[in-house]
Amino acid sequence: MRVLVTGHKGYIGTIMVPMLLEAGFDVVGLDSDLYRNSTFGKDIESVPEIAEVPEINLDIRDVDVHDLAGFEAIIHLAGLSNDPLGNLNPDLTFEINHRASVRLAQLAKEAGVERFVFSSSCSNYGAGGDDLIDENGAFNPVTPYGRSKVRVEQDVSRLADDDFSPTFLRNATAFGVSPRLRFDLVLNNLVAWACTTGRIFIKSDGTPWRPIVHIADISRAFIAVLNAPREKVHNEAFNVGRNEDNYRIRDIANIVRDVVPNCEIEYAKDAGPDKRNYRVDSSKIQRVLPGFQPQWTARKGAEELFHAFKNAGLTPDDFEGPKFKRIDHIKKLIHSQKLDESLRWTVPQFAELEETV
Repeated sequence: MRVLVTGHKGYIGTIMVPMLLEAGFDVVGLDSDLYRNSTFGKDIESVPEIAEVPEINLDIRDVDVHDLAGFEAIIHLAGLSNDPLGNLNPDLTFEINHRASVRLAQLAKEAGVERFVFSSSCSNYGAGGDDLIDENGAFNPVTPYGRSKVRVEQDVSRLADDDFSPTFLRNATAFGVSPRLRFDLVLNNLVAWACTTGRIFIKSDGTPWRPIVHIADISRAFIAVLNAPREKVHNEAFNVGRNEDNYRIRDIANIVRDVVPNCEIEYAKDAGPDKRNYRVDSSKIQRVLPGFQPQWTARKGAEELFHAFKNAGLTPDDFEGPKFKRIDHIKKLIHSQKLDESLRWTVPQFAELEETV
């Protein structure tokens, strides 16, 4: 199967592409590579290098139907990837995450692409409360990022027919080591604080529920969808994770404390409850897609992160500064006029790589 992966150079994409290749797929990437100067883990054995595949260097908003010709499936990962970025300019978030995604699906259908697998999010459930929520649960997003994901699902599902088959994978909060590492994700962030300062710094009161899943297991879910019979996944949504991996934030902090030596939990002085609070029932994907076999636990992920951070000599300035903090990195690129206000590169020479950490 010939597969186009949008966002192939992002946090999940750089892990997913090698796994797709190993599974025998013919992979092409599409990415504007906003984080080309934010590569983590150079010369660290436990951090994979970014796989070289044929690629289309293009903003997702600028895709043409001819770019999609000849593909049997699209995995759509590209977008503004977190709540702070989404809040920077909500209109831009909806332009990129919602409208460009729906347009991509429309063009894919026009180009004869049969499968469209969308990277959605459990943040769709937002203020979901303490009860387990399955795929039939109510949407209750509390951020522009979450609302953009909901709108894509609603609009793209209407395109489904005998020739075009979308699937929506609602990923739990991701964790794990990647060459395009994100430090704004709860387990990654808490391990980074613990490893570099001896403090596990929690910015909420620790009570909100959050399902978590490793990026390699997210990748396994996408591969399972591509390998599944069409009728099993046609216009279906799946929560991606395991029921036992729903944690309160304070429980994740306790896992980190068990893994990282000589650290203590500390709450921010103004810590309060987080509106984002949801427990997710992921039994459907286990039942419908037996090819999806998660291999990571929170503890195993914390250990992976700790060893990678230790080997990299990570500092607080690294993960709290513009090198790896998504929102600050984007602001720096705009301030230096390498990106314009619409998050497009201003001139090609700004693609030059800098040193990695």
